[in-house]
Amino acid sequence: MDALGGGGGIAGRAAWAMQRALHAEMAGGQEVAAPGEGGFADTLKQMLGEVSELQSVSEDAISAFVRGEPVELHQVMAAVEEAGIALELLIEIRNRLTEAYRTVIQMQN
Repeated sequence: MDALGGGGGIAGRAAWAMQRALHAEMAGGQEVAAPGEGGFADTLKQMLGEVSELQSVSEDAISAFVRGEPVELHQVMAAVEEAGIALELLIEIRNRLTEAYRTVIQMQN
């Protein structure tokens, strides 16, 4: 349940990836990668995979609860909220990237 917490979660990696992209833009387009890590696109793909996994866990928890398996309601609700927040974060990152792209395109005109 560390999807949105600390530097190791989705939010931490998203912030780090956006900072790295900004530094790359300032460095003339050269990719600035941390040791042992892929590029910006790899980070986004990993984040998409994690959000997808959270959605699957949420669906599994709901299904188990509906089938009457011994699953606590608060665990189901926590899984659903975590998946929802991760999806909202991913959508906001997409919106920010789109806005940044449009700004760069406008600056070129």
